[in-house]
Amino acid sequence: MNQTTPSPPHKIIGVAVIWSNEGNILIDRRATSSMMGGLWEFPGGKVEISETIEECIKREIEEELGIEIEVGEHLITIDHTYTHLRVTLTVHHCRHLSGIPQPLECDEIRWVSLEELDNFSFPEANNQIISALRRQAKLDKQAR
Repeated sequence: MNQTTPSPPHKIIGVAVIWSNEGNILIDRRATSSMMGGLWEFPGGKVEISETIEECIKREIEEELGIEIEVGEHLITIDHTYTHLRVTLTVHHCRHLSGIPQPLECDEIRWVSLEELDNFSFPEANNQIISALRRQAKLDKQAR
């Protein structure tokens, strides 16, 4: 008898790396009651039917944090499979335009520098985002 293991559910997620005018990044801590609760993440959420990644990011940030952002250039797309879930994270640089970030759907929010990201525990797939941000910062520094 040949049994196949069912593949985990797949979610397509729009992710925002939100930059402040001071060059800090907004991160949030997942609600302890949620999947991967207590871990920090770059905010975002599931893409709805007939919605672009950019529209998803803008909507999710307004719903989750109560702020308006400008969605900028694409940083990285990550396909990652956890034991219980497969995710495709499409990550964009974003700029904070207006509003004061509020933890509406998370436990906590913080503005941090790129260097400070090591002080926070992120879901495994987010480590690739951090690496991409560091690579880009190094290239930007070399270009100056």
